[in-house]
Amino acid sequence: MYQNLDFSHERDLTIDDLVRRVEAYYPDANFTMLRKAYLFAENAHKGQKRSSGEDYIIHPVNVAATLIRLHMDLDTIMAGLLHDVVEDCGVTPQEIEKEFNIGVSDLVVGLTKISKIKFKTKEESQIENFRKMVVAMAKDLRVIIVKLADRMHNMRTLQYVSDEKQKKIAQETLDIYVPLASRLGINSVKSELEDLCLRFLKPEIYYRLAEKVSMKKSERDNYIREVITTIKEKLLEYSLHAEVKGRPKHFYSIYKKMTARGVDFEQVQDLLAFRLIVSNITECYKALGIIHSSFTPIPGRFKDYIAIPKVNNYQSLHTAVMGPRAERIEIQIRTNEMDEVAEAGVAAHWKYKEGLAGKSAPKLDWVQELLEYNKNTDNNREFLDVIKNDLDLDGVFVFTPKGDVRELKYGATPLDFAYEIHTEVGHHCVGAKINGKIVPLRHVLKSGDSIEILTSKTQSPSKDWLNIAKSSKARSKIKQWLLKVERDENRDLGRDILEKAFKSFNTSLKALLKKNDFKDFFDENHIIDEDELCVQVGSGKFSAKQVIENLPSLKEQAAKQEISEIEDIESYSSEMTKNVRKKTHSDNAVIVDGMSDVMVRMAKCCNPIPGDSIVGFITRGRGITVHKSDCNRVDAETLVRTIKVSWNKGFNFTHPVSVRVMTQDKPGILSLISKTINNSGINIRSAMAKSMPDRKGSFIFEIEVKDYSELLKTISSIESLEEVISVTRV
Repeated sequence: MYQNLDFSHERDLTIDDLVRRVEAYYPDANFTMLRKAYLFAENAHKGQKRSSGEDYIIHPVNVAATLIRLHMDLDTIMAGLLHDVVEDCGVTPQEIEKEFNIGVSDLVVGLTKISKIKFKTKEESQIENFRKMVVAMAKDLRVIIVKLADRMHNMRTLQYVSDEKQKKIAQETLDIYVPLASRLGINSVKSELEDLCLRFLKPEIYYRLAEKVSMKKSERDNYIREVITTIKEKLLEYSLHAEVKGRPKHFYSIYKKMTARGVDFEQVQDLLAFRLIVSNITECYKALGIIHSSFTPIPGRFKDYIAIPKVNNYQSLHTAVMGPRAERIEIQIRTNEMDEVAEAGVAAHWKYKEGLAGKSAPKLDWVQELLEYNKNTDNNREFLDVIKNDLDLDGVFVFTPKGDVRELKYGATPLDFAYEIHTEVGHHCVGAKINGKIVPLRHVLKSGDSIEILTSKTQSPSKDWLNIAKSSKARSKIKQWLLKVERDENRDLGRDILEKAFKSFNTSLKALLKKNDFKDFFDENHIIDEDELCVQVGSGKFSAKQVIENLPSLKEQAAKQEISEIEDIESYSSEMTKNVRKKTHSDNAVIVDGMSDVMVRMAKCCNPIPGDSIVGFITRGRGITVHKSDCNRVDAETLVRTIKVSWNKGFNFTHPVSVRVMTQDKPGILSLISKTINNSGINIRSAMAKSMPDRKGSFIFEIEVKDYSELLKTISSIESLEEVISVTRV
């Protein structure tokens, strides 16, 4: 019967056992150094006991055994034996480097920095420790592989600690180490950890599942043998030889199916998984054809991870069929090499020759992304959310216009895809074409979708986007942009307030900076430079009066200044700050630069809506008229009278816009289009219909939409009608 790599706790494991296991896949290893590492660890931990009462040395020996099962290189195995000696035994990194080599020393140092990481998110210092792990992991991935082996053995012996500690360690394992194992592609470790977490977090469910599964063990084993025999016979009919294995699914996998479907154990049908190991990729697809012709495939359950591998390099064909006696079974088909990668993940890519292990470590993009998050994200809770939510993707596969494959998490939207491509593409995204059809930003992506992002130079992120984006990467970029915009607005406002205040003293910000008048004020308040000062004044942290009263050259003059002048400065500062806070709640759809209480109207010739690039120009007696930038009414003459305008993001009213729909001229088509528009929640203000000589219909609808994105959504819903030829904005 097929079993994943066995990581069970071995109480009587010796160095001789380790040597024999390493020799099986790495006969040229330096076994003298391996024995030396064992003796060094044994001596360092002498007298120490574990919670189980066993000698402490049994823990590092079991960690090393796990690394050997993953076929890691010798330096990593020795680091597994020595991983606690610096933290617990007072051994220095220099001693390890002297006794062994710098590679082993670096690994142990990397592990020591993160050896007591805890993930209870209330404690900021503990998340800081995890940040250290990300840095160590980016430097050498083997650090996290040793850490996974360490966590594996701790979970295997978790029954010897208190119930409270069991739940705490199991939860952090499920939140952090399981997703890391998944992203590293080490499925054997991932599955084992998931089952162990279930055992300690939900013991009643775990043991009930264990009881249910064991009750039918003999019946299940007979069925597995029957299916294996049947599959082998079917393959041999086509002269295809394969290794066929079968097993019950892991408890955690069964538990996830039960919770996802809202059913009990008895209602979960596909409890058995079979694996076919063949010689090459061609035989994988040949075997798939034989399976599908021999058993009835279950629709929608086939996945080709060979043509489109997962981000952790996992490759396999997955299908589900109705097996003998109408039992649902899952089947995976892969080559030996794919099987090794599936079980050992990134560990399968290491070379085992001395001196090459560190250099041959694979470079993974997501590790570099984590490092970027670590640099750019100050908020510890937000950083931990990235780790917990984005590592274990296993989501949807979508295609770029060039045919490249990107993997996104389930529920991802075009906005997530846009930020996956590039930050600037995300910032300017207004919608997307999915398989040639225009869709809005909220559209949920499905595997196989081909996506083209639509952008506009005038588009920029808004707070609403945080409710649309699902990936932490996109959300992080949106938050960074919003914070930058707020900072820039505060900086400009603060500069304006200070300049007006200093003008009443016949000086300027530049002149005072040149005289170094701000030095003491900057030092006392930990202000870096003039931009930071302006930001803090603009945000209201400091008033202009407070700044003036702390400047040596103005302090005395301010005391003699007319009280009314100082009050005027304070009043202006307060009013300006208040106006900035209020401006997004304006009743106008458009904000006019530098002017308040100005009458604004939309040009009827082009009917601009939020998302369009716009320009305003001054009209006599009618205030400001706003046009689309590409409107043919905006000529050289009107450009002389232009004024800067921008859309008010706090304005939530609808805007009229006209669309022309060309269709096949069929009875009832006007009613069908109108119904489609209304079903999208869009109000129709007017409709004009006309039959054309070539048996086509022309319709012009004036509809009301909130913005360009909603217009795209409406156009998309109309385009989905079979009779519709084209939809264009008028």
